[in-house]
Amino acid sequence: MPIRAVIFDFNGVLVDDEHVHFELFREVLAVEDLTLDEATYHDRYLGFDDRGCFWNALRDNGRDAPDTLISALIARKAVRYAEVAETGLKFFPHAAESLTFLANRFPIAICSGALRAEIEYALNRLEIRDRVHSITSAEDTTRCKPDPQGYLLALDCLRADHPALLASECLVIEDSIAGLQAASAAGMVAVAVTHTYSREELSPGRPIAVIDGLGQVTAEWVGGL
Repeated sequence: MPIRAVIFDFNGVLVDDEHVHFELFREVLAVEDLTLDEATYHDRYLGFDDRGCFWNALRDNGRDAPDTLISALIARKAVRYAEVAETGLKFFPHAAESLTFLANRFPIAICSGALRAEIEYALNRLEIRDRVHSITSAEDTTRCKPDPQGYLLALDCLRADHPALLASECLVIEDSIAGLQAASAAGMVAVAVTHTYSREELSPGRPIAVIDGLGQVTAEWVGGL
């Protein structure tokens, strides 16, 4: 089927801040006397949203993970992220241009485990918020990737203006294995970008294509898929 909508992941696709999240997870967990190294974060936690990362990190270390504690850790990290963001976020090359080009032809959605305020802030910094039809963020979901819940909610949002849209007509742009698995489970087509993982690491996610950057993501290229 032809592609009729495009859904972007956020962290690791548009904004180059995975290293920021790692440092903040490590910082917040250190207050709980837990250590987190970069290799473990990359291999075990990178695909999770904040709730999933904190919950799994606590449980992996034999600790209880009550909702009150998880919510407090998320709030603490959100404050620190806002402070870091104010000093300057890094965006991947062609992030704004690619999204803008695609928005001229397709409705665009964001589906991310990031907090809505973080997504809104970055899109406004890129001056492309008005090109995005809808945002599905961590606050909208109860299950993180690789569960398809987020992408199915994003589809529901797109259907508000495009009621006949099918999941198989949505192209997802992802950087993580968990994200690719979530898109596939939602019945969508996925493209992987090697911003975070190598081509070999992304292959188990079974993307329809693997690209090394957003520069080639044009409306013509998507139409060719």
